[in-house]
Amino acid sequence: MQTLRVEHLTKTYGEKTLFEDLNFIINEHDRIGLIGTNGSGKTTLLNAISGLDPADSGELIHANDYEIGYLQQNPDLATDKTVLEAVFQGSAPVFKIIRAYEQALQKLELNPTDQSAIEQYTKAEERMNEEDAWNAESDVKTILTQLHLTELDQKVAALSGGQRKRVGLAQVLIQSPDLLILDEPTNHLDFDSIDWLEEYLKNYQGALLIVTHDRYFLDHVANQIYELSFGKMSAYQGNYEDFVRQKAERQEQALQQEHKNQQLYKKELAWMKTGAKARSTKQQARINRFEKLADQVSDKVQVDQNIDINLGQQRLGKKVLQLKNASLKLGDHQIINDFSTMINAGDRIGITGKNGAGKSSFLNVLAGQTPLDQGEVIIGETVRTAYYRQQTEPIPEDKRVINYLNEVAQNVINSNGERISTTQLLEQFLFPKFMHGTLIRKLSGGEKRRLYLLKLLMMQPNVLFLDEPTNDLDVGTLTILENYLETFAGTVITVSHDRYFLDKVADQLLIFDGDAKIDRYSGQFTDYLQLEQQQQPAKKVASAPTPKPTEPAEPKVKTKLTYAEQIEFDKLEKEIDQIDQQMTEVNEQMSQTNGNDYLQLGDLQQQLNDLTQKSEEKMARWEELGQYVE
Repeated sequence: MQTLRVEHLTKTYGEKTLFEDLNFIINEHDRIGLIGTNGSGKTTLLNAISGLDPADSGELIHANDYEIGYLQQNPDLATDKTVLEAVFQGSAPVFKIIRAYEQALQKLELNPTDQSAIEQYTKAEERMNEEDAWNAESDVKTILTQLHLTELDQKVAALSGGQRKRVGLAQVLIQSPDLLILDEPTNHLDFDSIDWLEEYLKNYQGALLIVTHDRYFLDHVANQIYELSFGKMSAYQGNYEDFVRQKAERQEQALQQEHKNQQLYKKELAWMKTGAKARSTKQQARINRFEKLADQVSDKVQVDQNIDINLGQQRLGKKVLQLKNASLKLGDHQIINDFSTMINAGDRIGITGKNGAGKSSFLNVLAGQTPLDQGEVIIGETVRTAYYRQQTEPIPEDKRVINYLNEVAQNVINSNGERISTTQLLEQFLFPKFMHGTLIRKLSGGEKRRLYLLKLLMMQPNVLFLDEPTNDLDVGTLTILENYLETFAGTVITVSHDRYFLDKVADQLLIFDGDAKIDRYSGQFTDYLQLEQQQQPAKKVASAPTPKPTEPAEPKVKTKLTYAEQIEFDKLEKEIDQIDQQMTEVNEQMSQTNGNDYLQLGDLQQQLNDLTQKSEEKMARWEELGQYVE
């Protein structure tokens, strides 16, 4: 069994200790979800385990042939390569074998009589056979298709950040390493791609270590949860739902024990004050126990706060937003076409659907950021908006955290008319006091996003626009935001693919299917997905159009093999020879078998039938490709 042992791992960043003396084991079939607040060191830990940025101290113990694949939040891809080339530029051994074969093939084509070129090609071909590397390209194309990346000749430089993330995901999935590390793999994925990824990872043969905000994803994939908190690691058996329950129980037990220790400490302290001296072994032992108890009492149990953000807001009239006969086209993409809708006070609207269908553009229209081609947007007189964008506004890096918020206000009024200081708000938003004077440049990316969100909420809007808020916020912050939105008296309009988040904050849905097709649904997102799955077979039959008589298109004449077909053709003859050899061996076994052993004869005959069918299929394919061999 392949395992990775992590021993005494420690990492500091400036004056902050991210984690200290971590010890744990990752076994072959572990499915570990790593969670923690932004800035707790999750990505730093992944970097250390992968070897990208080693820890300050500690040790990673594993076999020499142990392979680790790592999907970073922002994959480092060669921008001058095509999608398919970028995938095969990975560091996995199978990619190296394929690249070596391609180089040997090119050399042989240039010098077909050169003996060294022939030997190099022969060795490369043998390695391709040994590692079954011929199927790698086919597997990559399947994975890319499931991730909605079909233009494989497109340059990486032309891809969006989300598309690059999916290329990076395909790259690590095809590697099939012993340990697969994924940092926010569901960011920028459609919900059908997330479903596919869940099923893929359930059947994965190695170990998984995943950082994700998607709590449904953790529920479906993880069998263990590791929480990185206050520099320490805590392990919980089960998925995210199990973790929430177990953590609450563990914290309650710890607080009860702390209370008992405090009561006992008071009692023992009174005894010590009587002037107890170590006159006997028994008394000295009691003094020793007191000193140990004093250390325990001073080491307070660190628990997560119960956050209740209670901010006041401007009065909101009944009419909030109205779209009338709205149309918008960006480039070749029709986003909306003659679309009308009314948004009222208190509405909770979730916008989801296919990537590239125009969800963020539609949100920009509602926020007054993008003008329509036709139609109008009518905004209510009392509307006061805040817009949480996918890209954070420029934040002055040399400004201190508390000064950044004080630019909005030094205090705000809650719904009870009480004043709340920026210091109190920062603590409620998981920024402890020692961080209030920290320069913003020292914050992690996730901490900057959390600070940006807090600044928007301090403006006390009555209409909130949220564009993929779950992409960069940790689970703890998302929980705070969800709880805040539950009591928020205004209107919320959010673009998201996160099923858990949509279920919590939206009761009306706009589903963008592309080409200005928008479905409406009242209810939870998971109910909509379930309904879609139930109707899918019927929809396929019902939506099949009646073919119209058209002039037959000129068939594209095939003149030569593609690169993938050439590779396939090169190995077919050897595969056919191998099958023929297997058939000969089975025939020999049948001739040597006792004629009365019908069970064994039946098994051998079945083997022979299977091999015969396989040989015929291979031969048919060989003949088909052989027509185009140059």
